[in-house]
Amino acid sequence: MAYMSQEGYDKLVAELQRLEAVERPKASAAIAEARDKGDLSENSEYDAAKEAQAHLEDKINRMKLTIAEAKIVDVSRLNSEAVQIMSKVEMTNLANKAKMAYTIVSESEANLKEGKIAITTPIAQGLLNKKVGDEVEIKIPRGTIKLRIDKISLG
Repeated sequence: MAYMSQEGYDKLVAELQRLEAVERPKASAAIAEARDKGDLSENSEYDAAKEAQAHLEDKINRMKLTIAEAKIVDVSRLNSEAVQIMSKVEMTNLANKAKMAYTIVSESEANLKEGKIAITTPIAQGLLNKKVGDEVEIKIPRGTIKLRIDKISLG
């Protein structure tokens, strides 16, 4: 089960529709074009097109499963007392005093460029249920970081 925002769910549904309406016909056309080029036993273009189609179908099936299992988080029922999914957490790295902010989201919504980290990441796991003012030590691949939570809001 994947918890996600309404916005994340809508983006996922739109991407699925695009894959089915645009990418799937493109993949079929590529296979047909490669097939028209003759002998299939030595046709690497045909093999590549079939493989691309298989990857696309796998991606479509995984997206359908995620959508089917999705639980939309009602942001109006959340509070900002403790860190949870959909929380935007502003914090300070106590080692170098660097400020950072992340919104904790489902894996399918994670996008580091937008400051959205998956709830399954070590940082998100270390922040869950913590409150403003708490200092946490979190093990990450490069060692341990110490963070102070400065503010929690709903992302």
